[in-house]
Amino acid sequence: MRSRIITFRLQELLLLLLLLLCCLAETRISENSSMGKVNLWLRRIFIVVISLIAIIGLLLLGLTLFSHGHFHKDEEIDDTIFGLHLMYAIAVVCVVLAVIGGFGVFKEKKWALIVFVVGMILSSLFLFGIETLTLALQPQMGRELKMQYLHMLPLSNASEIIVDGLGEVQSELQCCGLEEGYLDWDDNIPDSCLCAERSINPCVAAPRSSRLFEGRVDDEPIMIYRESCLPYIIESVMGFIKAAVAIMMGATLLLVLSVVLGIILLCRLDRKVDTPPVVYSSEAKAGNYTTLTETTEDIAG
Repeated sequence: MRSRIITFRLQELLLLLLLLLCCLAETRISENSSMGKVNLWLRRIFIVVISLIAIIGLLLLGLTLFSHGHFHKDEEIDDTIFGLHLMYAIAVVCVVLAVIGGFGVFKEKKWALIVFVVGMILSSLFLFGIETLTLALQPQMGRELKMQYLHMLPLSNASEIIVDGLGEVQSELQCCGLEEGYLDWDDNIPDSCLCAERSINPCVAAPRSSRLFEGRVDDEPIMIYRESCLPYIIESVMGFIKAAVAIMMGATLLLVLSVVLGIILLCRLDRKVDTPPVVYSSEAKAGNYTTLTETTEDIAG
C-alpha cells in the first residue's frame, strides 16, 4: 500500500513539473513569435501532443513500476519479466522522444525534429505490429488459457494459493468449479460456491455428501452456483485484452499525429521566407526626377 502511494505521488510530481515546463515554453514561444518561420498555433498544437505523449509515458512507467513490485511480491516475476521489460522500454522511449521533440520545436533544431519523427515512426510501426499480432493470436491465447486452468484439476488436490484465488473468482463471477461446475471440487465444495441472495446466475442444491452439510441437523437444501467459472474467466481475460489493444490503438494514433505535425514543422523550417528589404528613396517620394526625353533634348542642344 505504501509503495502504491509513493508511486502515485511521484506521478503527480512529474505531471506538475511537466505542466510547469509547458507553461514556460508557451511564454517563451509568445515572446519569440517574431522569429516567424513556424506558425505559433502549429507550435502550440505540437507541444500539446508531445505533452500528452510524455504524460502517457510517465503513467505507463509508474504502472510498470507498481506491477513489477506486485508480481515480485507474489513470486510471479519469472512469468511476466519480458512483458515488464517491454513496458519499461515503451515508456522510456515515449518520454525521451517527447523531450527531443520539445527541444526541437523550442530551439528550431531540424536534427532534433528528424530524430523525433523517425523515432515516432518506428514506435508507431512497433505498436501497430503488437496490436495486429495480439488480435490475430486471441483464439490461441484463449485455448492456452483454458489448458492452463484445466491443469489445476482436480481442485480437491489444488494448492492453498490456487484455492484462495479461485474462491475470489467464484464469489465475484458467481460460479463454481472450472469445467464441470461443483463436481470439480468433489466433496470439498468451498463456501465461495454458495449462492448469494440476489444471484444473477442459476443455482442448484449441493450434494448431501459435501462438506457444506457437516455439522448441520436440518434437511434444508444448500444452494450453490451451477455454472462453471472457466468460460467467465476466459471472457473476462479476452475483454481485458481487447480493452488494452483499444488503448494501444489510441496511443498509436496519437503518435501518428505527432509524426504528421513533426513533418509539417520540418517543411516550415525548410521554407525560405527571407525576402530582400525594399528601400524607398526620399527623392523619389518628393518627385525629384526628370523624364528621359527631356534629358536627351538637353544633351542634343
